[in-house]
Amino acid sequence: MQHYETIEAVTFAYGQRHHLEIQITREIAKEQDIRHHILDMSLLGQITVQPDFATIHISYIPDKLCVESKSLKLYLFSYRNHGDFHKNCINTIGKDLVNLLDPRYLEVWGKFTPRGGISIDPYCNYGKPGTKYEGLAEQRLFQHDLYPKKIDNR
Repeated sequence: MQHYETIEAVTFAYGQRHHLEIQITREIAKEQDIRHHILDMSLLGQITVQPDFATIHISYIPDKLCVESKSLKLYLFSYRNHGDFHKNCINTIGKDLVNLLDPRYLEVWGKFTPRGGISIDPYCNYGKPGTKYEGLAEQRLFQHDLYPKKIDNR
């Protein structure tokens, strides 16, 4: 890692029960001289104004622009204490990133902790029109949750 100027790590704290993992990550980052950021990803529910917690998965294939981790961290941090519906938050994140980055492909998936025993995991994606990624986006949209993986933030 010596050939890199600066290395940063980001941990999203979303109300999980894995405080030990966060502490270990913090210690490893300190040992390796890596700047470590822990972000509280709580949101306020639109109706109840109660905090919501989520893991936000963002995957993209860049075209000419890439997102800087610090900028993305600050952008996502702006959702703390933001009152909106889960699907609106995920769709807004997706639209904002598409507008800023003009990626070949992008997907955003929010895995929110259940409320009243009901899980809401909104998903959105984008494939650049006129490219193979447009077809990929359609395929992923129809298949993204056919075989759900173990969700560990619940």
